[in-house]
Amino acid sequence: MNLLYLSIAPGLAIMLYVYAKDKYNREPVLHLIISFFLGVFSALPAVYIEFYSNQVLNQLVEVSLLHTFIMAFVVVALTEEYCKYFMVRYYAYPKKTFDEPFDGIVYCVMVSMGFATIENIGYVYQHGASTGLIRMFLSVPAHASFAVMMGYYVGLAKFNPPRAYLLRLTGIFFAVIFHGTYDCLLFLGENGQLSEYASGGMLIVGALSSYIIGVRLSLKAIRKQQLHSKQLHDRRFPLF
Repeated sequence: MNLLYLSIAPGLAIMLYVYAKDKYNREPVLHLIISFFLGVFSALPAVYIEFYSNQVLNQLVEVSLLHTFIMAFVVVALTEEYCKYFMVRYYAYPKKTFDEPFDGIVYCVMVSMGFATIENIGYVYQHGASTGLIRMFLSVPAHASFAVMMGYYVGLAKFNPPRAYLLRLTGIFFAVIFHGTYDCLLFLGENGQLSEYASGGMLIVGALSSYIIGVRLSLKAIRKQQLHSKQLHDRRFPLF
């Protein structure tokens, strides 16, 4: 039971943090709960796509730097981020309650934390509490940072119909770039590749740097969309 708590706690804490940041026009709790479980379900197609894509990749490309790059950016990052995006796009995005740019961040984080939580449960039960502690401070917040970057642009897209498609693609693009970079550097370190040019420690530092930059940009995006929400709220409910 302690392992289950350890698996669930990081995602829950991040969801509560983002919910608290949605100060001016909070989303219905039921929609957020559904979004979380849609994120859980999004892991199923992602697992199948990654499994079969990996088989195809192994047949077409021998183990190499190119193989690692494709694995990180396409097989893992693009698959997972698109599966999460799909749930937001076809559940939350069309709803009338999606009525301010910050909602893009809220819903993307809820879906992403559903995905990250079910993934976390699998890793923690397979590898133990030490893995859970590491993922609490790295992998789960990383998923959240990718979601915030995607959600920032999804929120903008909802209120800019002429550029909506491009903005949504931009959100997916940045989520995939940061997710792929983070995973790619970790994969290189785990596989011992680039040993002639960089030690495993340097690769881990690179992955952490990608993670830190992603988190910092995400916090900046949250503050910016909070300002948009405040401006909308003040126009709707003027004091005088």
